[in-house]
Amino acid sequence: MDDLRRAGRSAADLVADHLAAVPGGPVWRPVPDADRSWLSHRPLPATGRPLESLLHDIRDHVLPYPMGNGHPRFFGWVNSPPSPAGVLVAPLAAALNPSCAGGDHAGVLLERTAVRWLAELVGYPHPPGAGLLTSGASMATIVALATARQRAGRREGWDVRESGLYRHRPLAMYLSAEAHSCLRKAAELLGLGSRYLRTVPVDGAFRMDTDALRRLIAADVDAGVRPFFVTASAGTVNTGAVDPLADIAEVAREHDLWFHVDGAYGALGVLAEEADSGYAGLGLADSLALDPHKWLGVPVDCGCVLFRDPAGPRDTFSLVPPYLRDDDADELGWFSEYGPEQTRSFRALRVWATIAHLGRDGIARLVRRTTRLARTLAAMVEASGDFDLLAPVATSITAFRHRPAAMAPGEVEALNQALPAAVQRRGRAFLTGTRLSGTAALRACVLHPATTEDDLVVLLDEIRAAAKELTA
Repeated sequence: MDDLRRAGRSAADLVADHLAAVPGGPVWRPVPDADRSWLSHRPLPATGRPLESLLHDIRDHVLPYPMGNGHPRFFGWVNSPPSPAGVLVAPLAAALNPSCAGGDHAGVLLERTAVRWLAELVGYPHPPGAGLLTSGASMATIVALATARQRAGRREGWDVRESGLYRHRPLAMYLSAEAHSCLRKAAELLGLGSRYLRTVPVDGAFRMDTDALRRLIAADVDAGVRPFFVTASAGTVNTGAVDPLADIAEVAREHDLWFHVDGAYGALGVLAEEADSGYAGLGLADSLALDPHKWLGVPVDCGCVLFRDPAGPRDTFSLVPPYLRDDDADELGWFSEYGPEQTRSFRALRVWATIAHLGRDGIARLVRRTTRLARTLAAMVEASGDFDLLAPVATSITAFRHRPAAMAPGEVEALNQALPAAVQRRGRAFLTGTRLSGTAALRACVLHPATTEDDLVVLLDEIRAAAKELTA
């Protein structure tokens, strides 16, 4: 234990020194060949080494090459910096090292609180037992879609768990053209098939077109296909758009569809000062996916799925016979009865610590600050003369493109495709690209609590400088 105590103190200093140095260093830099070889091709050691020696290797070969998301000028994807409270308690969760499948211990009890807090933050109804932490939104989506599939089967008179999908009419699911790819993965994994996945067009603000949704459902009904699931986005990853949730909920009610909301990134946007009006229907969803490891900053990995009714996921996953349950006595069972994972890590400690450290007011300040900065960036883009804003700002994502004067449309397209990598290589800012309406676009996602308006100025200047390098 003395070795662990000494090394633990050194590790704490290493963490603090690293985090303190991040803002003054490059956002990202490529890994040189020597360190790339060290990281990728180390031989299996025959003998062990002291703990302090391991820390030296981490300091020299790992910490110098981060993804970049700890830096205030990291605007890529939807990856946040780690919350200080989450960093602090991660070793304590590892020291306990429980399996949170179930049982009577702190990890399980604290997860009940962490899930309830997340539901309360976004205003989602949460009866006890109606939610659990997952590895991320991809797993949360699988849990929700499997639950919806089981319900659809029962309403058709068969049990998916017993007979699978054999000899039953196809089940169709509906999602917008801007929906996350994890939904298709989940449909394919669960045997629903991408053939019956309907892509709903979006409007000019990249929100689902509910009239088009109704037409697709009607066509499937006429063709003998069973509509069963519709998913809406509360903050897409491309533009941060919020679908008209209340309108989609109404369509789902009319046609007996399971209504799922993907709020992995954007659900917390409901706390913004100018929250999109579409959030009004969030509480009507049958299930909601959200990722504490995104906007909230809980260290990876940590997702969450919430349900309006805990009976659904339990019917889908539990292997405990109903006659052994005592639901009237508030016997919630094990978390492993509500999802596919048996051994489950102690994610709740990082969620609990992050929320407890910030409080609801602190989380609201973070959301409001970052959404305000995204709107500021949009205003800078519109006032610039050499940038075009490509979508309204609904959360903390700004989608735009660079359009230098006198450049032909084809050249603008090629330039914007090449710009993200060129900006990244320069090391002073980091953003990523996407495609909107078939056009190459730049997207900046603001999640870091220390990002300032000056950082936005640097971002646009770096894009201009990278463009000059590319066109020289």
